[in-house]
Amino acid sequence: MSLEWCKKQGMRLVEPNNELAEEYFKNAEETLRVTNLIKNSGSNMWLATQKYYTEYLASYSILMKIGIKSEIHSCTIEVIRLLEQDKLLDFNFSKILEDDKELRIDNQYYLKNRPVDFDSKAIGNILLKIRNLLDSLTEEQITKIRNLIKHGD
Repeated sequence: MSLEWCKKQGMRLVEPNNELAEEYFKNAEETLRVTNLIKNSGSNMWLATQKYYTEYLASYSILMKIGIKSEIHSCTIEVIRLLEQDKLLDFNFSKILEDDKELRIDNQYYLKNRPVDFDSKAIGNILLKIRNLLDSLTEEQITKIRNLIKHGD
């Protein structure tokens, strides 16, 4: 998958939106709280789904801060990969997202009931790193990422 393919599917630049970025991040935090409530429920389907959406909503908050609209999860993950390559994210978040997306799909759609490794503290640490990125992204960094999206891989 490439950013060019994603653009052909409808991924596009929009006006950066700090308010929406904050709303998506708050939804990620809320989803983590709900995930903590169900972690001992015995439902691998819901645990996988909630875990993934905690991470996905946090990643989408970054896209809103930069001004990127993406309705395909794999394309959102491609943007996260770009941020890793550009050293704006210092951990392999794209791999975490890919693995947890696959787990969610297996458990939610294919009813595989795969076990879910849920570590609330680890996901909380991911949210802290995303929070730090949201708070520290400069206009120059945002412009650079937008230009990379606009002008190709």
